[in-house]
Amino acid sequence: MAGPPTALRPRSDALLTPAGLARHTFEAMGTAVVLLLPAERVAEARRIERLFARWQGICTRFDPRSQLSRLNAARGEPVVVGELLFRVLSVALEAARATDGLFDPTLLRSLEAIGYDHDFATVLRDAPSRPFSGALPRTGGWRDLRLDAERRTARLPPGVGVDLGGLAKGMAVDAAIVDLTSAGIDVAAVDAGGDLAVVGLPPGADTWSIAIDAPGRALTISVPGGAMATSGVARRRWRQGMQDRHHLIDPRTGLPSTADLHSVSVAAPTCAQAEVAAKAAFLLGPDEGSRFLLEHGLAGLFVAGDGTTRIAGPSGVA
Repeated sequence: MAGPPTALRPRSDALLTPAGLARHTFEAMGTAVVLLLPAERVAEARRIERLFARWQGICTRFDPRSQLSRLNAARGEPVVVGELLFRVLSVALEAARATDGLFDPTLLRSLEAIGYDHDFATVLRDAPSRPFSGALPRTGGWRDLRLDAERRTARLPPGVGVDLGGLAKGMAVDAAIVDLTSAGIDVAAVDAGGDLAVVGLPPGADTWSIAIDAPGRALTISVPGGAMATSGVARRRWRQGMQDRHHLIDPRTGLPSTADLHSVSVAAPTCAQAEVAAKAAFLLGPDEGSRFLLEHGLAGLFVAGDGTTRIAGPSGVA
């Protein structure tokens, strides 16, 4: 998706499953995953469920048995990790460098400090009774994350933890698309809670219609191909004592972002790229975020807290 979204219009019946495609939904990685596949190939969805289960089992921070949890508990010692986790950590480190730390995979301790220390259902239940201590953990720990490709080890500095969250989810979406195309499926869409990728086009259509929620209304973006990710504050919100919280931590402060934005959606060749860019653009805000996307040749849609929208991309703001 080299340019800005080709259409922005009120939500419509175009969001229904296109004729000739079947919809399959399952839960994974803390969200609903939706697959659109040719009706005669819908049985392939079970394999994609297993793919997401594998990614979740390795990259989750909520299961003490996961490879990521073992790394976070290592207290500064190098840990041998599997190929998949090493790859995700490598991409995360590259993304942190490319965004000068706006994308920071080492924000786990900040998330825990504001109450996001268990799965989200538990956070909603328990966080209001646990006020903020006022102590802010360090950010920017990615600069001291050491990866050894020869030994396939990762080492975190003491007191630093990794949360791979949206990046691992986006990479799993990309992996699912590769799996489906390798199986000979030339039309498909994979959507994991707003992180999505598509291949081919729906029968008789020249774009995919993607829903974007906005305060007081819903929008549809017409997408010809590639991937898109949305970073926003609507789905992961809770109260910690008397304070409202959300999961988008600004590494410059260690606290939830105060940008007056509802969401930022970014189109990119891969879902992982879109995920990183959407988070960075959200934290930068509409003006700086638009410049960031333009510099990187990516298209984006900013939705403000009042529901107004702004399109940014290589061809300018419309």
